Amino acid sequence: MQFIKAHPARIYAVVVAALALVAHYVPGLPSALVLGLVAAVLGTGEAVQRTENGKTVAAGTDQGNDHDGQGDDATPHAEVSE
Repeated sequence: MQFIKAHPARIYAVVVAALALVAHYVPGLPSALVLGLVAAVLGTGEAVQRTENGKTVAAGTDQGNDHDGQGDDATPHAEVSE
């Protein structure tokens, strides 16, 4: 379960690729089944996108709290003598 929470986009991509291969190589599938799977895949893709967006926002928020005002402006620069 931890792997699923950590890598939802990767799992989604593998499942979508497998479904596309099955739909291509099994010509006898009913079109209603294929269309239903497409709708489910689109809904799942939205959920995966929201999960990834949440992880990105959380990472940005965590990183912003650790800043302490130190960065390029606070970095001492060596004097260059000519």
